[in-house]
Amino acid sequence: MKKLLFLSAFFCLFAGQADASGVTHDFTVFIGPFNASRTEFTYRLSPGEYEVKSTVRTAGIFDTLYPFKAEYATSGRIKGDELETASYKYKSQSRFNRRSKELVYDDKGNPLYRLSSKNDKSKKVEILPNPDNRDTTDLQTVIAELARQYNKLKFCDARMQVFDGKRRFDVIFKDEGKEPLNASEYSPYAGEAAKCSMYIDKLGAKGDDLLWDLTSDRPVYFWILEDEKTRLPFIARIQIEKTDLGALNVYTRKITTEE
Repeated sequence: MKKLLFLSAFFCLFAGQADASGVTHDFTVFIGPFNASRTEFTYRLSPGEYEVKSTVRTAGIFDTLYPFKAEYATSGRIKGDELETASYKYKSQSRFNRRSKELVYDDKGNPLYRLSSKNDKSKKVEILPNPDNRDTTDLQTVIAELARQYNKLKFCDARMQVFDGKRRFDVIFKDEGKEPLNASEYSPYAGEAAKCSMYIDKLGAKGDDLLWDLTSDRPVYFWILEDEKTRLPFIARIQIEKTDLGALNVYTRKITTEE
């Protein structure tokens, strides 16, 4: 369940350009017919640094059956066209468990070790130097990098390398052309949208991660619009056509920009 909800946070990161100081999203997530969660996301960008924060919390019947809240925070440096992760932190609270994870990097953006905890039991794991981990980043920074690319080139095609502290994998984005997007009771945003898709290439790795399973077996589609006032691109809608609990749809309820 938490991996499904994480997708709403994951795509909320698509906002921002070089001269924007901050963008905040308010998303609502439906799984099948159920309003499953709410997500808030803030992206801040300066000439040499970036910061990404998001919060996901269950709603409605999902909050009754499976109360869950998670916070994600990434910060790093901007070096030319590259975004270099400096810190990645995650913490969550469910009915019975508290978890946290932190990836620590050196001054060149190479992962050094990860810190994790479950219900106050902590462990530190050194990350051995590996050429395959060079030039990798975290999942939140991947979307920030895609946003910068879209601002410049207006298309989604990209392949980006990710290391999550345990596994190496690639995130693949494909441009799917243009489609009209209609406003609804869940989102006021409409217009001619750029449609993109995302897949994960597990590079032969094994694991029971639901996010991996979903995005390697089927695409995640997302539709991009531009804010009329600031011209900032943002994700207006996300869809996974089929999950074990029904279709997953994420709608943008509100966007706030900070000049």
